[in-house]
This record gives sequence, structure tokens and C-alpha cells, in this order.
Amino acid sequence: MVWVPLSPTSSDRRAPLRAPSTTTMSLEWLTDWSWSLDGLRDFIATGIQSFRDCDATALVAVACLLVLFVWYCYHVGREQPRAYATVNALMQSAEANGVQNGFVYCQSPECVRCSHHDGLNQKLYHNLQEYAKRYSWSGMGRIHKGIREQGRYLNSRPSIQKPEVFFLPDLPTTPYFSRDAQKHDVELLERNFQTILCEFETLYKAFSNCSLPQGWKMNSTPSGEWFTFYLVNQGMCVPRNCRRCPRTYRLLGSLRTCIGNNVFGNACISVLSPGTVIAEHYGPTNIRIRCHLGLKTPSNCELVVGGEPQCWAEGRCLLFDDSFLHTAFHEGAPEEGPRVVFMVDLWHPNVAAAERQALDFIFAPGR
Repeated sequence: MVWVPLSPTSSDRRAPLRAPSTTTMSLEWLTDWSWSLDGLRDFIATGIQSFRDCDATALVAVACLLVLFVWYCYHVGREQPRAYATVNALMQSAEANGVQNGFVYCQSPECVRCSHHDGLNQKLYHNLQEYAKRYSWSGMGRIHKGIREQGRYLNSRPSIQKPEVFFLPDLPTTPYFSRDAQKHDVELLERNFQTILCEFETLYKAFSNCSLPQGWKMNSTPSGEWFTFYLVNQGMCVPRNCRRCPRTYRLLGSLRTCIGNNVFGNACISVLSPGTVIAEHYGPTNIRIRCHLGLKTPSNCELVVGGEPQCWAEGRCLLFDDSFLHTAFHEGAPEEGPRVVFMVDLWHPNVAAAERQALDFIFAPGR
């Protein structure tokens, strides 16, 4: 503040001019300044306290989230079903559940894959509820819909596609799939064609006209002979067979979409002798696509799916939906030898990852 003296007027000339008291100005200025400091100090203190309170709350929230995340990782890692079990685990499981002569014999009257009774839907729904309780209902809408209306789906399906056990609605339907449907696995199988063929030829040397070699299964056919050598049958490893084809079995573990822990998953070598006809039949479900890698493909051999014929080719994969009515035959001459394919079940490309995990849980072997 600047104090400027004014010229006295005529009426004020008689009174002497007096400057304001220095003491009064100092007290007023100090009082004002004191009030300003107190306010500033209070403002700063309040801000610091608010910041501290906010920071503490944020730290507590972050700590809680970290604890929940660690718990979730532990929980999932401990209980979550895996897409493909290890070789030793599958072998131990198979030995414990009864494997004879190279393929699984169902020993349980409650087996989902083999049972066709009225309580199947309730059993599937119970398994779905148990899965959702452990994990989540997220992404389960289509499976829930399928189980709820399974009877209607199976009974009202057209005769060209009629899975016998489980139908998942809203999946694209076509008898054959292009190689790009599961490109990685198709290319991996074809790159290992010689490896699989070599192990088959070693196995096939044991064949004789007298008896069926150990590990092979003879299937019922109207005519001819149809043999299969299972590495994985209904989601279970066949230990003795896997030990005889170690490189082929290890290859299964490298496939991204192989159904390896599910009753609908199989992997085997399939042999048709000349003159063999496989009766028309439906597969159990539409959640998978079946892959045939041609190992030996003589002329006059055909696969017919949904009324559409296709031929195998050596070293090439053929993908099809076996929930369609299908058959196969070998009408070649005896000297041409058998038709041989390596068969493996892959996930349908339109079944989401969350659905695959849930279906592995619902249709786990022995559940």
C-alpha cells in the first residue's frame, strides 16, 4: 500500500497534517497475513490428508485384486481340466479303468457315450451345473440350450445328420470340411505321414491268417474285414498300443485341436481289407470333425458322407462330420492290399474354447 499526501484545502489549512500511525498499519498487515497463512496451512494439510486417504484406499484395492488374482490362478491351475493329458497320466488312467486287447470296454452302465436312457439329459445337466459351480456360466448358453432340448434335437433331426448322443445347436453343418478348418493340425499330420506309415508297417507285419494280433480290434461289417488299432479310445489312452507307436502318440500331443480328454475323442489306425463294406451309421455328436490321413489308398476305395462320395489320397487329410450318415467301402482287388488311414478326432472349428473346456468336463471318461 502507498500513502500519498494530498494538498490541503482551504478549510483544512488550520489543522496540521498527521500521517497514519505506523503501529496501527503493522498490526493490521500482520493480522491479515496471519489469517492467510492459517488458511494456506489448513488447505495444504487438508489436501495432504485427502491424498493420503485416497492413496491408502487405492493400495488396499490393488492389494485385494492381487490376492484375488493369485487365488484364481491357483484354483484354476489346481482344478481346471486340461485339453490333453500327459502320456503317463493317460496310461495310468487307462490301466485303472480296464483296457483289453487294445480298446476300451465300457464297464459302467452310466457311461454317457454308451447309454441311451431317459435320464441322460438329467445327467448331462447335472454335469453342466457342477462345471458352472466350479468355474463359470459364461459362454455356456449354447450347451445349456442343447442339453435342455436334447430330446427334441435328436428326434427331429433330418435323417442325413442325426448324432446318436449329443447335438450342439447352431453349429454350421456340412458333410466335409476344407483343410483350412484345422490348418495347423492338418499340416502337422501330413508332415509326419512317413513316421505314422512306418509305425503302421511295423505293426502290420504281425498279421496272419490264424489269429488277430494283440492290440487290434475287429469291427462288425456286412462283408469283408475292418480292423482298428486304437491309441486313444473314447478319450482314454490304450497304454500297450501307445508304447508300440510312440512317435505317433507323441504327435497327438502336438495337435492343437485333438479331443484328448473326452469320450468323443479317438485316435486309431483303421484298416479295410479288399471287399469290405462298412454299414451306414451316424457318429455320436456334431462337436467334432473326423480327420483321416491316408496311409495306403488303393483304387476303388470310397468314403460317402451325407450322400457325397470322396476318395482318400496317401499323405493327405480328409475332414468330415461323422454325425452325418456315412459309409466306407473297399472294392479293389485282393492284390491291391488294404486301405489304411490314420484317424483322429478334432474339435469342430466353431466350438468356442470355453465350450470345449466345459464339454471336456461334462463328457470326461468315467463321469
